[in-house]
Amino acid sequence: MHPMINTAVKAARRAAAVINRASFDIDRVIVTEKNNKDFVTDVDQAAEQAIIEVLSKAYPDHAFLGEESGASANAHDETEYTWIIDPIDGTTNFMHGFPQYAISIALSHRGVITQGIIYDPVHNDLFTATKGAGAYLNEKRIRVGKLDRISNALLATGYQTGNPKALHQYLEMYGVMAERSQGIRRAGSAALDLAYVACGRLDGFYEKGLKPWDIAAGALLVTEAGGIVGEFNGESEYLYKGDVIAGSPKIFGQMVGLLNQFA
Repeated sequence: MHPMINTAVKAARRAAAVINRASFDIDRVIVTEKNNKDFVTDVDQAAEQAIIEVLSKAYPDHAFLGEESGASANAHDETEYTWIIDPIDGTTNFMHGFPQYAISIALSHRGVITQGIIYDPVHNDLFTATKGAGAYLNEKRIRVGKLDRISNALLATGYQTGNPKALHQYLEMYGVMAERSQGIRRAGSAALDLAYVACGRLDGFYEKGLKPWDIAAGALLVTEAGGIVGEFNGESEYLYKGDVIAGSPKIFGQMVGLLNQFA
């Protein structure tokens, strides 16, 4: 693995130790509501701090963009490297003891995502990718699925809670996609959904209103596994616009054809 991936894995495992300890006594986790139905726990904050401590020790000049801590002071300077971190993607799942959440860490170099890992501490699944060097699950090379018809495809989706307008559109999109696919899953972790597309467990994924830390590592995994990631109109500015479709090449094209009306 690339040396920067090795360091990110070390950081993720440090965070996983924090998360796993807390998972044995969920009732003691301190929960705060950031926005309507958008929660953060003290475990998210501690896990993010553990990640930043490991990475900043190895790379003291690098910047950080974390879901909980925001952008570091040097994030808008001429720093070439920025780590993009989601300490628990799927916080609501974690709060309820539902075993579908993950740690997501990506590295942006001059605005391009070059390294990415997603670590599922429940199932001990480690997804890694380096730009130009492929994607891996537990050090075995992975590829996107081979289906060529969306009618046979298993898809995943999600929506941002606390927004009635977004929920209405989500239900519209769900109706369109459910009618044309084999099935849709909404498991609650965009990072894991993208990782599952990369390894062929899912054939496609779509969601609106995501943040860079939800997308960055998973998008690299998908593209390095032979898939395509784009906006609902097929364009490539998804990382900071937040509307994402991902899938194998043929499934991606069919998804764009169906979802372009919601762009």
